[in-house]
Amino acid sequence: MGIIVFLIVGIVAGFLAGKIMKGKGFGLVGDLVVGVIGAWLGGWIFGMLGFLPVGIIGTLISATAGAVILLFVIRLFKKA
Repeated sequence: MGIIVFLIVGIVAGFLAGKIMKGKGFGLVGDLVVGVIGAWLGGWIFGMLGFLPVGIIGTLISATAGAVILLFVIRLFKKA
C-alpha cells in the first residue's frame, strides 16, 4: 500500500474514531496521528487474533478499530 493511501486511511480512521467516540477530534494533524497509530495498532491486534484486513475497506475497519481503542486509552489518561 502506498504511503499516500496509508495517510488517507489514517485521516479517515482518525476522523471516524473521533465521531464514534463522540469527541471533537484533534484537528487534521491530530486525527492523522491517531489514525496512523490506530492503523498500526488495529493491524497488530487483528493480526494477533488471526484476522488480516483485506482491501481498502478491511484496512479502514481495522484502522478505525485501532484508533477507537487508542482514543479510549488517551481519554483514560487525559481525565486522570
